Amino acid sequence: CFQCRYFTAFLAYGGSNLVLAAAAAAICAYIAPAAAGSGIPEVKAYLNGVDAYSILAPSTLFVKIFGSILGVSAGFVLGKEGPMVHTGACIANLLGQGGSRKYHLTCNWLRYFKNDRDRRDLITCGCAAGVAAAFRAPVGGVLFALEEAASWWRSALLWRAFFTTAVVAVVLRTLIEFCRSGKCGLFGQGGLIMFDLSSTVATYSSPDLLAIILLGIIGGIFGGLFNFLLDKILRIYSIINERGAPSKILLTIIVSVITSMCSYGLPWLASCTQCPEDAVEQCPTVGRSGNYKNFQCPPGYYNGMASLFFNTNDDAIRNLFSTGTATEYHMSSLFIFFVAIYCLGLVTYGIAVPSGLFIPVILAGATYGRIVGTLLGSISSLDPGLFALLGAASFLGGTMRMTVSVCVILLELTNDLQMLPLVMLVLLISKTIADSFNKGVYDQIVVMKGLPYMEAHAEPYMRHLVAGDVVTGPLITFSGVEKVGDIVTALRITGHNGFPVVDEPPLTEVPELVGLVIRSHLLVLLKGKMFMKEPVKMSGSFVMERFGAFDFAKAGSGKGLKIEDLHFTDEEMQMYVDLHAIANTSPYTVVETMSLAKAALLFRELGLRHLLVVPKTPYRPPIVGILTRHDFVAEHIHDLFPSLNPHNFHSASMGG
Repeated sequence: CFQCRYFTAFLAYGGSNLVLAAAAAAICAYIAPAAAGSGIPEVKAYLNGVDAYSILAPSTLFVKIFGSILGVSAGFVLGKEGPMVHTGACIANLLGQGGSRKYHLTCNWLRYFKNDRDRRDLITCGCAAGVAAAFRAPVGGVLFALEEAASWWRSALLWRAFFTTAVVAVVLRTLIEFCRSGKCGLFGQGGLIMFDLSSTVATYSSPDLLAIILLGIIGGIFGGLFNFLLDKILRIYSIINERGAPSKILLTIIVSVITSMCSYGLPWLASCTQCPEDAVEQCPTVGRSGNYKNFQCPPGYYNGMASLFFNTNDDAIRNLFSTGTATEYHMSSLFIFFVAIYCLGLVTYGIAVPSGLFIPVILAGATYGRIVGTLLGSISSLDPGLFALLGAASFLGGTMRMTVSVCVILLELTNDLQMLPLVMLVLLISKTIADSFNKGVYDQIVVMKGLPYMEAHAEPYMRHLVAGDVVTGPLITFSGVEKVGDIVTALRITGHNGFPVVDEPPLTEVPELVGLVIRSHLLVLLKGKMFMKEPVKMSGSFVMERFGAFDFAKAGSGKGLKIEDLHFTDEEMQMYVDLHAIANTSPYTVVETMSLAKAALLFRELGLRHLLVVPKTPYRPPIVGILTRHDFVAEHIHDLFPSLNPHNFHSASMGG
């Protein structure tokens, strides 16, 4: 029967999506939970100084790649762009730590990059490469890394990122040429410029500018609302996901069923449209992509909503951006599609599947842009397809709050330089409107996950505090020649990663700050068991003859030792070890009376993990304490000073 045939078709369609979605959720939940979501907030926090290895582990890379493939294939309203940024960062981290011993991918020459600065630079270049590969926008990738990802930028990093994205562009162009005949499926469709609009002449006048301003205001409102709702949904999802892997998979399955029902059921509400006379050969569409899906329509007719739902995301965007097609989609179809994409984009992000927000935001923005362009067709000379481009820009500005990088990415996507002034205008308006409601989507996720992100500006209340005010906790220092037992005890009872080294008499006449030694270096030295029976100062060259420079590379890759892995005899615990050779003898220091705002800017801009606070007056111990990232967090400062203005505290906590 008729109903049975289409119900069977839905079971096949929905069942395929369900299997793919469950597979993506299973590998994500059981192998690498850190691979869920886009990964951009986590990478952004890592580049800010939050050391969380799991987000860049090889297992995360594996799940990110295959989970993205399965998630996109499952028909979810999500993008691959965010996961590709995370993928680029994971590959860069793998190179920066010298490969992976666990997977037998170690290369000795890569160990030269195993230090904080080079690893951070590599990961920044990896983010730029991910954007360049996803959007085929090399310059946009560099600007994305500069504007959104990196917290510390320098001139050398600029050309390194530019070189990286240039290589990406060359490789992409080569692969697209190789796959042009269709031997690679849908890869390479559209060429290096995915949505070429250069053939359309864009002329605009004063009424058009008024329409653009309206579009920017709408984008700012929708973007602020999107971020608000997404924050609430993610907080609910976090409660569900905390119950374990089965709950994550079940949530993914539920969202998959809802998505399949919407994408298969909503096109039934759309009316059929007769094929245009100038597109008889292309209408109805035969194959996997195209503007004219037949879907339950008689011969010679097509279903406009099905043309958007039953297409790849790239083809759906290409259809919305297409010019000269003002009557191709009914207003009711565009409105229903916008509501569906807007809502599905909200409920999809946050499930245990690698997912990005760029594609849902571009799709929703392009849809309401086309609606506005169609409604204002009598007063505006711009094509509805160009309005779709501006709508996508306005929604991106309202949600991501990026301007320069988004502008360049859209121009590289469409190759339409004539639209540059309008895209710039609509981005600035939408960002300004949305900033009055809340922060950007990635900033909100960073705050929601509790990552101690440091903003580029100091909070106002910090100007009324000094560095010495927020130094708390017992300060643990080591002598230049320290007893092994004291070091082992300190490492076991604390989680500190940095310890000041102070020479006491008789090594010096008065107590003197030698420098700072970090936990990983202490563990390497203890493992080597270069102990002495007497507390005497050894030659630094003697220590380095035993250990190579790579032995003291910071264990930021997570491959470092743990104090629980080391065992010592009672005799060894009573012996001594010289710390002078491994101490950083020129650590960054601030006087205790320095403004906390200045100390925070110094801490962030230099990418520090420890900032030593020294006394202002002599005849006191040579060090007052150590400032770490925790000491700049609003909650910590509020605990120390409960009388702080609650409004200032709230704004600081929202800022990370």
